[in-house]
Amino acid sequence: MPQLLLIEDDVSVRTALVRALSERGHAVTTAATAMTGLQQAVDARPDLVVLDLGLPDLDGTQVLRMLRGVSRVPVIVATARDDESEIVRALDAGADDYLVKPFGAGQLDARIRAVLRRAEDRQDEQGPVVVGALRVDPRAREADLDGRPLQLAPKEFDLLHYLAARAGQVVSKRELLTQVWRTPYGGADKTVDVHVAWLRRKLGETAKEPRYLHSIRGAGVKIVDPGA
Repeated sequence: MPQLLLIEDDVSVRTALVRALSERGHAVTTAATAMTGLQQAVDARPDLVVLDLGLPDLDGTQVLRMLRGVSRVPVIVATARDDESEIVRALDAGADDYLVKPFGAGQLDARIRAVLRRAEDRQDEQGPVVVGALRVDPRAREADLDGRPLQLAPKEFDLLHYLAARAGQVVSKRELLTQVWRTPYGGADKTVDVHVAWLRRKLGETAKEPRYLHSIRGAGVKIVDPGA
């Protein structure tokens, strides 16, 4: 039975979701504030967190960034904020999915099941991926180049691993947004460009003189072995 943590300050919403999700086979614990939710997420280690952004003590995006500093637990943001910039901000902060209120319990349940399936798939991934002198270990969430550890933010690591696992293949920005950022929303291609630029700096290369990361105009991005 999946163990869920619902961080939601609205009593009526919290009560309704606990009842609906429990009826669908989930075990649900709750928190009404950000700090309580963070503590429970660390101590209880739930399978998934459903997070509201409008919390009384901290903004939900701050909560998400703090949580990502200590845990890789899947997070679904469930909020009334429907502005695209908010959606992109939450996904960039590490959310696995984003759901705008009002929504039906069936839709939330389907999103939960989908996110949990993806989390299981990631756990089943094989060992480290090696491309030239670049090594990416998805289980340890560590990457190194020429034996030197790379200091990567969570989404930088996810992007690097996704590309490295498909070395030599051109991956479209739309695929990256769907598979790495877990979002079907448009208008966020710049998110990919920014993260690719950050990765290039950490790999010691530039767009004009790429070694591993190559942008293919109109098609996407690929990683190659520079020595191949």
